[in-house]
Amino acid sequence: METIISIRNLFFGYRDKMILEDINLDIYEGDYIGIVGPNGSGKSTLIKLMLNILKPVEGEIKLFGQDINRFNEWDKIGYVAQKSNSFNKRFPATVEEVVAMNLYPKVGLFRAIKRSHLELVHNALKIVNMEKYKDRLIGDLSGGQQQRVFIARALVNFPKVIFLDEPTVGIDIKSKEEFYKLLDKLNKEMKITIVMVTHDIGVISDRIKKIVCMGNGKLIIHDENSKMPFEKTIQKIYGDSAKILFHEH
Repeated sequence: METIISIRNLFFGYRDKMILEDINLDIYEGDYIGIVGPNGSGKSTLIKLMLNILKPVEGEIKLFGQDINRFNEWDKIGYVAQKSNSFNKRFPATVEEVVAMNLYPKVGLFRAIKRSHLELVHNALKIVNMEKYKDRLIGDLSGGQQQRVFIARALVNFPKVIFLDEPTVGIDIKSKEEFYKLLDKLNKEMKITIVMVTHDIGVISDRIKKIVCMGNGKLIIHDENSKMPFEKTIQKIYGDSAKILFHEH
């Protein structure tokens, strides 16, 4: 099984505060990983380090066996940012145009999109069941529909792994459940590795086999080999009074 991401002895922080300390983590082909933890525990920071948006103080990150600073096959990686941080609802672009934006590094910013590129866009929209909305303005869609479009944008280059940073913030319960079913499909049917920061612990706990729990700069990996019950692991991170609210699906 191919190692997608390998992190060794990773430290990250600022002058007055260390956020991540001695982090070690392996992510394999086909993994579906949830990253959970209290606000400020370094979840989004870890994602940004794996995307080379931030640089570690110390340690090593490898993507597909290559040092992250020499890695240049970024079309293998898709990214869906936090909804509130990634999009201005007044942006006058259609769904088709938003998805096509992820092809510009290949096509060229000022070059016309060819028919073959549009086929890639329409295929990505079809996967997320949004093809019929291709001519709609992105700002006219619901929160759940917008997130599907952003996943299509990540899918347009046929990535091997997709990172998602709190993708269900601001989405209603029904749309959230549909969203997680889509992620299940991407992972199980399309074999895409998924790494997701989320607060939806009750939703993912029986859906995801590998959960990375972060707190106080450290991480605990809970998977099918873990001896400690999941709720005990969560209490180590959030405190002894923490309870998991499970959701039916």
